[in-house]
Amino acid sequence: MRCFWDERQRAHAPAAEFFNGKLHTAAEHQGRVDAILAAIGPTEAPADFGIEPLLRVHTQEYIDLLRDAHAEWLAAGREGDAFPYTFPIVGRRPLDLSRIDARLGQHSIDTSTPIGPRTWTACYWSAQTALAGLAAVLEGERSAFAFTRPPGHHAGRDYFGGYSYLNHATVCAEAALAAGKRRVAILDVDYHHGNGTQDIVAKREDLFFASIHADPSTDYPFFWGHADESGGNVLNLPLPRGTDWSGYAPALARGLDWIEKSAPDLLIVSYGADTHEADPISHFRLKTSDYAPMARRIVSLGLPTLIVMEGGYAVEALGANIAEFLSGL
Repeated sequence: MRCFWDERQRAHAPAAEFFNGKLHTAAEHQGRVDAILAAIGPTEAPADFGIEPLLRVHTQEYIDLLRDAHAEWLAAGREGDAFPYTFPIVGRRPLDLSRIDARLGQHSIDTSTPIGPRTWTACYWSAQTALAGLAAVLEGERSAFAFTRPPGHHAGRDYFGGYSYLNHATVCAEAALAAGKRRVAILDVDYHHGNGTQDIVAKREDLFFASIHADPSTDYPFFWGHADESGGNVLNLPLPRGTDWSGYAPALARGLDWIEKSAPDLLIVSYGADTHEADPISHFRLKTSDYAPMARRIVSLGLPTLIVMEGGYAVEALGANIAEFLSGL
C-alpha cells in the first residue's frame, strides 16, 4: 500500500495544552510521528495541490487566521503558543473584530488546540498529504494511507479544536467530487466523534458520514455525536466507555451496512488508534489484534478507500496498532 507523509508536518510542536483546569504536556507530540513512521515504512512526499482544495471546505477568513494567528499573538505582546480563552457560546454571529484574542475565540471550540509559530505549515502539508493519498486512489490504487498530522476531524468549516485545524476527510471528499465522483462516504472510527466532519457534510446529498465513537454524554466533544442527531446523510453510533471488540464489531457492521446502502463510489476512513485499551485519554478496550479484522471488514465493501490518520496517543502501542490495521487492508 502506498503511504504518504511530509516532514514539514513535524513543524507543529505545541508545548502544552489546557484542559481539566491546568496545562498538560501536549498529547499530540513528536513521539507519535516517530512511532507511526517506524511502523509504516517507506512513505511518499505529496505534491502541492495548492490552496483551492482547502477553500472548497474552509472559509478564507479562517484560513487567514490559521496562517497569521501566531504572528499577531506575538505582536500583541504575548509569548509562546496562541491560546483562545473567550468563546461566543451564545449569539455567535459574524463580527469584524481585530484583536487576536477575540478572533481566536470566534474560530475555536476549546483550549487544548494551540497555534504555534509553524502550525500553519504543518496543517497545510498535512492537507496536501491527504490529497496525495486521494490522488493515488483516484488513479487506481484500491487503498492508500495518508499520515495526516495534526489530525483533522474536529475542525469545522471555520473553527479548530480537538488538536484539529483543517478537516482532511472533507477536503478530500470535496476534491473527489470535483474530480468526478458522484457520492462519497466518510467513516470515522476514532474514539471521539468527528464533530467538524458532521457539521461540514450535514444535509448533503452527495456526502455521507457514519461515526462510531464514545458516547458524547461522557466524552469529548460532548455537544455533537449523540444518537438522536442521526438522520438523512448522518449516522452516529455512540458506544459506552469500556467497549471492547465484542461490542464494537456490531456497531461497525451496522455503520458499514448503512454506508453500503448509501451507494458511494469512494470511501474515506478517519482512522484513530485511540480506541486502544492503553490510550491515555480514551476509554475503549480494543486490542492491537482487533485492528486487522476492523480493516478487513471495512475493505469488504469493495470500495476504493483512502485512510487519513486522526488520533491515537498510546505511543508505545501506536505503531503496532497502525501496522495491524494496515495489514488488514
